[in-house]
Amino acid sequence: MEGKTKEKEELVPIFIMGKRYEVPASFTIQKAMEYAGYQLIRGCGCRGGICGACGTVYRFPGSYKIEVGLACQTVVQPNMYLTQIPFFPATKSVYDMEKIKPSIETLVKNYPELLRCLQCNTCTKSCPMDIEVMDYIAAGMRGDIARLAELSFDCVMCGLCTSRCPAEICQYNIAILGRRLYGKYIAPRAEHLASMVGEIESGKFDSMLKELMKADEETLKTLYTAREMEPEQADEDWTPKDKTYL
Repeated sequence: MEGKTKEKEELVPIFIMGKRYEVPASFTIQKAMEYAGYQLIRGCGCRGGICGACGTVYRFPGSYKIEVGLACQTVVQPNMYLTQIPFFPATKSVYDMEKIKPSIETLVKNYPELLRCLQCNTCTKSCPMDIEVMDYIAAGMRGDIARLAELSFDCVMCGLCTSRCPAEICQYNIAILGRRLYGKYIAPRAEHLASMVGEIESGKFDSMLKELMKADEETLKTLYTAREMEPEQADEDWTPKDKTYL
């Protein structure tokens, strides 16, 4: 800015794969890695805390504790030692949704480690989405599929809960099994959905799709801008502080 001297942002030391770098103190781990020269082609995903692809393990000098977080959410701290885990190797059962039932027997057959839960709450403390992981595991142990599905709905499958679990439970894979069981066997059927699927299968929209496929870019842009949209619900109490921008 003219007439003013912009203050240089404070730099803090971090260690990426054992090598020391100095990065701006306000950066997330993901931004800090790019600032340090790393090109992220895996483990970056949505960059907004939604996809769960940027799981990161870190610790601090002199601390026995291993910390975990999403690189796109977690702000750097001085002397962090970082390692990314874009994929966490965990037990994943194979099952046929047409042959299983929404019961505790199904959960335990596919993930017997479910019953080893110690209720220590380490999984909940590790979750970047603030999900009550221990509570949905407890629901699974009771055979309450609906509650398991409800509490785990916001799971992004990052694996950070599993990385810290002393009972070696794969919470997120149990959660997705619960949600699949709920969706197939418990959730009320949506009549309008069945009707729409029927219309699609009958070929009702085939001609429209063919016309869109033939259209040029400008026509598509015009159609997109003029598309029919549901009005946004007004919220009189909304203030900027209610939103988090990552």
